[in-house]
Amino acid sequence: MRLRLLAALISLGALSLPALAADPVPLAAHRALYRLKMDSARGDVQAATGSMAYEITDACDGWATRQRLSLNVTNNDGQEIELVSDYATWESKDGLSMRFRMRQTTDTAVTEAVEGDASLDKTGGPGTIRYTVPEERTMPIPPGTVFPMAHTAAIIAAAEAGKRFITLPIFDGTGDKGTQDSSVAITSWNPKPTESPYPDLAKLPSGRVHIAFFDRTIKPTNDSKPAGSPDYEVGMKYWANGVADDLMMDFTDFVMQGKLSEFSIPEPHC
Repeated sequence: MRLRLLAALISLGALSLPALAADPVPLAAHRALYRLKMDSARGDVQAATGSMAYEITDACDGWATRQRLSLNVTNNDGQEIELVSDYATWESKDGLSMRFRMRQTTDTAVTEAVEGDASLDKTGGPGTIRYTVPEERTMPIPPGTVFPMAHTAAIIAAAEAGKRFITLPIFDGTGDKGTQDSSVAITSWNPKPTESPYPDLAKLPSGRVHIAFFDRTIKPTNDSKPAGSPDYEVGMKYWANGVADDLMMDFTDFVMQGKLSEFSIPEPHC
């Protein structure tokens, strides 16, 4: 089973998207650890636990992300399986270029690896993906596609502008099939501070969003998911600085809950 990840944050300036309210909250570099537990299962899964470490670093001319997801899954036969996905990107602050690397293992055996870079000709324009792993090849990026940092920025911008639904093509480098479509429902947004055990979050607006990702390359067959079925879905609470909590991660065969257990914002250095 494939553990598709969504990197989440930043890079507002270049987007032709709903205008933010005056004096928007700066989006933050941060470190976060999430504890994961199974919410429900639909397939051959009896139990699952895990963790996700997530770090955003302000690299001055861009944003560097690192996300490591580790799951221990028990199937209905009692077999325990360790699934690990290690994902890293660098994305320019103008949203026009990106480097990516993803490595996934099952019981320490590499089951999927992707590396390369991508660029857009201009904001809102087409672009090109250049894969070096699993093989050297290029793929086109359709106009309007955003990279992961800009994708989250677009969601927060839309929420602050009172929008409830947006759709955006996204390329995030988590697979070798190119751009995906994303459908985002913003189910709530509270412009006033909301409760949090972390002082840096407790003073900020926040709301809940649900994101569904659709693979553009898979054509439905008798053995595949129905037409229109998402490849991956995630729900979360977003604060206005781009930090997420209360995750609900739907991997098709099972659904995991994620709770923020450690959080910090480093001192700025740029």
